[in-house]
Order: sequence, then C-alpha cells, then structure tokens
Amino acid sequence: MAAPVTPAARAEDSEAALNAALADVPELARLLEVDPYLKPYAVDFQRRYKQFSQILNSIGENEGGIDQFSRGYESFGVHRCADGGLYCKEWAPGAEGVFLTGDFNGWNPFSCPYKKLDYGKWELYIPPKQNKSVLVPHGSKLKVVITSKSGETLYRISPWAKYVVREGANVNYDWLHWDPEHSYEFKHSRPKKPRSLRIYESHVGISSHEGKVASYKHFTCNVLPRIKDLGYNCIQLMAIMEHAYYASFGYQITSFFAASSRYGTPEELKELVDTAHSMGIIVLLDVVHSHASKNSADGLNMFDGTDSCYFHSGPRGTHDLWDSRLFAYSSWEVLRFLLSNIRWWLEEYRFDGFRFDGVTSMLYHHHGMGQGFSGDYSEYFGLQVDEDALTYLMLANHLVHTLCPDSITIAEDVSGMPALCAPVSQGGGGFDYRLAMAIPDKWIQLLKEFKDEDWNMGDIVYTLTNRRYLEKCIAYAESHDQALVGDKTVAFWLMDAEMYTNMSVLTPFTPVIDRGIQLHKMIRLITHGLGGEGYLNFMGNEFGHPEWLDFPRKGNNESYHYARRQFHLTDDDLLRYKFLNNFDRDMNRLEERCGWLSAPQAYVSEKHEGNKIIAFERAGLLFIFNFHPSKSYTDYRVGTAVPGKFKIVLDSDAAEYGGHQRLDHSTDFFSEAFEHNGRPYSLLVYIPSRVALVLQNVDLPN
Repeated sequence: MAAPVTPAARAEDSEAALNAALADVPELARLLEVDPYLKPYAVDFQRRYKQFSQILNSIGENEGGIDQFSRGYESFGVHRCADGGLYCKEWAPGAEGVFLTGDFNGWNPFSCPYKKLDYGKWELYIPPKQNKSVLVPHGSKLKVVITSKSGETLYRISPWAKYVVREGANVNYDWLHWDPEHSYEFKHSRPKKPRSLRIYESHVGISSHEGKVASYKHFTCNVLPRIKDLGYNCIQLMAIMEHAYYASFGYQITSFFAASSRYGTPEELKELVDTAHSMGIIVLLDVVHSHASKNSADGLNMFDGTDSCYFHSGPRGTHDLWDSRLFAYSSWEVLRFLLSNIRWWLEEYRFDGFRFDGVTSMLYHHHGMGQGFSGDYSEYFGLQVDEDALTYLMLANHLVHTLCPDSITIAEDVSGMPALCAPVSQGGGGFDYRLAMAIPDKWIQLLKEFKDEDWNMGDIVYTLTNRRYLEKCIAYAESHDQALVGDKTVAFWLMDAEMYTNMSVLTPFTPVIDRGIQLHKMIRLITHGLGGEGYLNFMGNEFGHPEWLDFPRKGNNESYHYARRQFHLTDDDLLRYKFLNNFDRDMNRLEERCGWLSAPQAYVSEKHEGNKIIAFERAGLLFIFNFHPSKSYTDYRVGTAVPGKFKIVLDSDAAEYGGHQRLDHSTDFFSEAFEHNGRPYSLLVYIPSRVALVLQNVDLPN
C-alpha cells in the first residue's frame, strides 16, 4: 500500500510544476505577477502554450513556416498560370474522384479529372489552348464535381472561391471565376494604429434609407463621410464574408474567401477600404470562424460527400442552437484554410484587423449554451475548454500580428476567459481587445426593470469598471444585437412610439422625449468615458434611429422596410435626431483631443445613491453625471486630484444637443485645497438634473 502524500510533498510537487510552467512559457511570470490567483492554473497555460508552439514548429518543419502555410489561396482553388494554362487544387479526403466543370468545357462533368495526391489533396493542370486564348474567362461559371464513395455525383463550389453570385430567382449561389484584367490598385497606405479606438459597427446592405440592399459604392460615397464627421476612427464591417441567407446578418458563412456579391464586386470593396484609409479610418472585418452554414450546394458542408472534411463528424460537428457546422480545429488542412483566410482578408483587401465572432462558442465544448459564468476561475480551465480551438485563436493572433504589427483583433467573448487578451508569449489568447458585453445588458436591464429614481449608481460604476487589469475592453451601450427585431435599442426603450410623433422641434418637449434625449446622451458618455479602452456604436444608433432592424424573410413578407438606416433624419433641422447626432460627434472629437480611452482606468470619486451623482477623473478631465430625474444641485462639491481653473468642455444640457441650457459656459470653476471623497482638492459646481458634464483644467498643458 502506497504511503499517503504529505502536505509538504504536495506543496513541493506544486512548486515544481509551477517552475516547469514558468520555464516553458516565456512571459508567464508577468501574467502571474498581474494576477496571482492564476498560479494554480499555471500548468494549463503551460499546456496551451506548448500545444501552440508544437503546431507552430510542426508548420515550420513541414510547410516552411506559417508565412508559407497561410498562403493556401495561392495554390488551392483555380488559378491562371503564366503559360495560359490552369492549375487547380482541392482538399477532399472523403472523395472517390474530383473533377472541374463549367462554361469552359460545356459543363462536361468528367472531362477534367483531378489527380489524387497524398493527405486527401487533389490537383489538376489544364494546358493552355493552342491559340493562347484564356481557358476560363473572367466571370465564367465553374463547379467542382465530387464523386463520393457511395456513388453520388455532387456539384460543389470550391471552398477557395473568390466570387459567388445568386442570379435571378435561383435558390443557390453560382461560382464565377474572378480574374479581372485590371484589379483595383490601392492608392493609400494603411493609417497608423490609433491610440484610442472609436468603432462604427456597420453593415453595407442596410446603409441606405431606401428599401433595398445598398452597395459598396453607396457606402463609400454616402456613409464614409458621415463616419469621418462623427469622429470615429475605425469601421467594423459586418456581413462581408459571403452568406447565402441575408437575414443571418452575415453569420452563416457559405464562401469564406468571397466578399459578398449582393453589395457589388471585390474591386468595389477594395475601393471602400482604400477610401476609408484616405480618411485616416481603419477597417476591421467581422470574421466568422466559429461555425459555418449547413448549406452543401453552395457552402462548405459535405464538400467531399462526407459529414467531416472541414468539420467534426457526428454530434460534435453541429451547433444545436445555431443549426450550423463546427470546424475541426485540430485538422492540419482546416488550420491551413482558416489561417489562409485570415491572411487573404488582410492582404487582398487590406483590412486592418478582425472582430472574431462567437469566441465563447469556440472556447468551450458546451459552446456557452445553458452556462452562466460566475467568474470562478475553475470555469475557464479543465475538460470543458476546447483547447484545439483556443490554440487556433492563438495561431491566428500570432499570424495577424506578425504580418501586420499594427493590426487589431477583438474577441466577442461573453465568458470572461482570463488572459484571452494577454500576449501569446504569456500563455494568453493574443487578442488586443475583448467586447465588454455586460455593459449593454446592464443598460437594458435598468431601462426595462427599474424606475429612474431606483437606478443604483454603485451597480452602474461596477459594471462599467469590472474588467481585467491590462486586458483592454471595447465598451458599448448597444450594438447590432440590441437593434435586432425582438429587442429594442436604447432610444426605443426610452421613447418608444413617441419617436414617431414627438421628435419635431416645432412641438414642445413631452416628458417622454425629454427624458429619452437626456438619458440617451448620458448613457453614451458614461459608457465612453468609464467603460473601457475602446468604444463601439452600431450605425444609426448614435442619433437614436427610430426603428428596429429586421431583414427580409418569410415572416415579414420579404420586406426591406426595417433593413435600412434613415441617416437623412439627422439632416432635417426640424427633427430632434440632430441633437443626438451632434452630441455623439462632439463626444468623439473631445476624446480624440484628450485621449481618455488610451489613458489609465478612471478614478471614481463619487457614486452617491441618494443624489444620483457619479463623478470620476480620467485623462485630466473631470466627468460629472447627475442621473436624478428632478433634483438639481447648487454648489455641489466634487473632488479632484489637481488644483487650478476648470472650464466646461462638454455639456449634455447645451442647446445644440437638445438640452435646457441651464449652465453658463463662460463660468470658471476653481479647485481649492479642500479634501473631498479621497481627493486632495475639490470645486463647487452647479449640476442640473439629468445632465452630464465634462470639465477640463485649463491650467494644465494638454
């Protein structure tokens, strides 16, 4: 019988394991210094980092490095050779035979067979015509023909197809060979990585006020100038990767290398990105590598006639809630496909980074379904974590930051996985930012369930500041999720049906519209100022867009009425939408000038429940919020870290923002050596009800 392990021996083993982990992970010591509570999980970080390193080394040994490995699109798919011939390559491990057909051979399904290679790969070379004319002209239709082991003949679109279209009343998409004589030539270099990230979340298709699918051209000419004027320095483009079902909001991808043709051509998307760059705006792609559409005729599913290929076979390969397929991230060729996809969007279209969708689903075998995350560290380690998916994300972030050091990656993770936004060298996920997904939930909860006088100031501050040290967050009051049918935007929760009848400046304020306009501004400013190291807004919500978002579908008789953005409402001087638009613009411009998003986290000096006052300092600015629905305060004392003269630099009560003009902007406020709320100095301020103020010390250098 073995002798029992003594506590001393157990401690010695634990210390030895920690030292081994510190030896294997280059900068793990830094992570554990920042968060000592992660020490019991050092071996988990060690295992994850070793798996990442082993795959990276294996790629180096077998493929010549990740640089070569991530260029899959240069050989896979269909390519015109220098001699005029055609080279084609596919990975179809479950296929019995692979062929190319299309307009070029009169749709003969078997006249152009691929040759079988090792590891499930197939290749085909078609020699040039004697007259040297183009074998497969630009814009002609193609299909990969798969003969399955069960004897079926399947017509498929290449996973590497660069352009697919749906013609007329066709249900499925067609693959068009994209090989233009003159590709778009970029004229502008990428802007430098902004010190503060102000993101305008956008969808090209809904960017017009007309009931139709808007185009890349429309967005470039009409929406980009608005984004620039509003002071945003980053666009996050949704629904660009091709998706057969428009109402999926771009989250059921069918062709991963194809820019959606419903908005225009690949060259027009390149022009959009290039024009944004000319304005100093970076562009992020909403990349969906968490799952794929179940479509087989025009998607990845069943590509080689089996239920595996790019995905796990059986139940593990299906997401029950999303009714979609789940990638097998441990597969060599799946890694090649996804990493090459990342590189393709970076290099072909010059995107400046990515917002990774569905990261929570990727990180856990339970996909976050039916799970509440309490923050207990045991929830983030152990068998429930899909470490193959996590390793893929580490590889993707490594690739992105190696190719373009100024690129930005954002994780959409609701779980709060520790170290997701720590460097890979620390054993982390390597993301630059994560979305602060608890913030919009908190605002909706307050608007839905509580009277204004019952709002808890401490709870608001906790939600806005509850983030991991040195892991940057993107704060937002609402995103596209809150705009979708079945939910309500902040503006709609506040003003509801009165938005249709009482937004004219020719009519007096009703209590509902007055409250709505004032709180809409306050919610945005406190989220912007206190909630993170970046800020995001979904298009149209900045001015309180009056309707929800609903894509054409059977349930609404294929209507486009709610699949649009009515930007013209802000241009109408007789409507109050302009006030919210003006405030959003000036809020962003003040941040550009003062840089609070890139400053250390704010010092909150006051969260007074009775008075409904929140006050904090960040980037040398003093933010003051009075959420009380009716009480104004004369000579209210507010603490500050510095002496000097303060001036109002942003006032939600100003006339141009639909306020009541209760403050004199020529007033000077002087702080005195009177300790208050833990600050060595303080000043007296008049704070009207439902007002947000930003004061700046004019004695300090900017």
